[in-house]
Amino acid sequence: MSVPHYQLFIAGEWVDSAEKYEIRSPATDELVATVAKGGTDDVDRAVAAAKAAHEAGQWRRTPPEERSALLHTVADRLEERLEELAALQTRENGATIRVTGALHLGLSIGQLRYIADLAKSYEFEKPGPEIGPIPAAGILRREPLGVVAAIVPWNIPLLVIVWKIAPALAAGNTVVLKPDEHSPLVALELAKEFEAAGLPKGVLNVITGDGDPVGAYLSGHPDVRKVAFTGSTEVGKSILGKSAETVKRVTLELGGKGPNIVLDDADLPLAVDGALFAALANNGQACEAGTRLLVPSTLKDEFLARLVERAKTLKLGNPLDLATDVGPVISTGQRDRILGYIESARAEGATIALGGGVPQGPEFAAGNWVEPTIVTDVTNDQRIAREEVFGPVLTVLTYDSVDEAVKIANDTNYGLSAGVWGRDESRAVDVARQLDAGMVYVNDWHVINPAYPFGGTKQSGLGREGGPDALDAYTELKYISVDRSGGLENRAAFALVLGTPPTS
Repeated sequence: MSVPHYQLFIAGEWVDSAEKYEIRSPATDELVATVAKGGTDDVDRAVAAAKAAHEAGQWRRTPPEERSALLHTVADRLEERLEELAALQTRENGATIRVTGALHLGLSIGQLRYIADLAKSYEFEKPGPEIGPIPAAGILRREPLGVVAAIVPWNIPLLVIVWKIAPALAAGNTVVLKPDEHSPLVALELAKEFEAAGLPKGVLNVITGDGDPVGAYLSGHPDVRKVAFTGSTEVGKSILGKSAETVKRVTLELGGKGPNIVLDDADLPLAVDGALFAALANNGQACEAGTRLLVPSTLKDEFLARLVERAKTLKLGNPLDLATDVGPVISTGQRDRILGYIESARAEGATIALGGGVPQGPEFAAGNWVEPTIVTDVTNDQRIAREEVFGPVLTVLTYDSVDEAVKIANDTNYGLSAGVWGRDESRAVDVARQLDAGMVYVNDWHVINPAYPFGGTKQSGLGREGGPDALDAYTELKYISVDRSGGLENRAAFALVLGTPPTS
């Protein structure tokens, strides 16, 4: 079979660049596709196209109901191609086919439909409160910002793209999308569906290429009015600095180090599976993963024994096989980084209770593999407990009191996600209220629902994505005052400042 080549999407046209690069399967290293490698000149052209489309006004003047219908059409088209696109996502980033079908595609379609429906009910204009004592009418308007830059990661690309571009487009903005260089293919397929659905030219543009220079240049571009970014905290800080130069709006969804507290009354079989689900979903490559498991000292031995035995049953292998539970990590660089964290844990006195290396066997001869790993005897000052590993690694810490567990949980620069496991719901919720995180799961994890906001506190980001206020982040609030008091003789405020006008 011939290897497909993907181009840039600028001003409604598919165009090539001077360079191209390869996308290879993280599982087999086979060549999946070649992709145009954009540069800063391509960013300038894409931003110019988006700006021109915004200023022309066709899309922002399109009634919200019609914008909604187009989003629903795209959702329909994705649904028709779900199996095909899930397989493509698995081939380019290594997530298991079960996850790409249900999470990457399924949740993305649901999010598109939610935003499409929200666009129909959203109050883009409404009467303001009465203005007194002067007779006047107030009008409150929500207007599109202009050009939005959406910069997304490789781990769950389609869902993160939809979180950004669906509300941006629903609000009438134009968009320049920069997918991560490791996983641009589904993003480009999404652009094809928007094109087929009739989105006006220039409203959505897609630039592929390296984060630096393409993403860095895009985030600081003077004609971009908002940057929506998901990725590392370090890059998020850089984007925040660049955005300050032109006072851009910014939404940042950054790193995490999610604490997952098992209370002494927890349902142990549920909590064991829940802990593995929290840490290993998407091959452990999720910013809101539960990577720090906090277990009562009195339960440590029993819980750890159950945890290790259950983890041994997980199948590591070909992510296109429906029987596979854990697939590869995205790249050799990421694999080596993860293994480095495991070695640092050993050096600091932690115990590798399971895994800790590269799996052996002919099926693992190519690709980027790390065994599902459980690290115990960890203290919260160790590097593996403080930094985001972003791989199939779960660290286990112990505590002696709930107050100590909360203190350990909150002792981090991050605040994206957290979890609590316990049979007494009111007690578990009370603990949840004490945790510094934007999202806390009780007896569950990875609960991603379009109606709920997604985002974190501290160095895990700024703003929220999703939820009933999703369009607020992509609109500017304008207040219009219309005076109804009549002629000059009724303008007491004028007279207060200017004095009584002379009689003619």
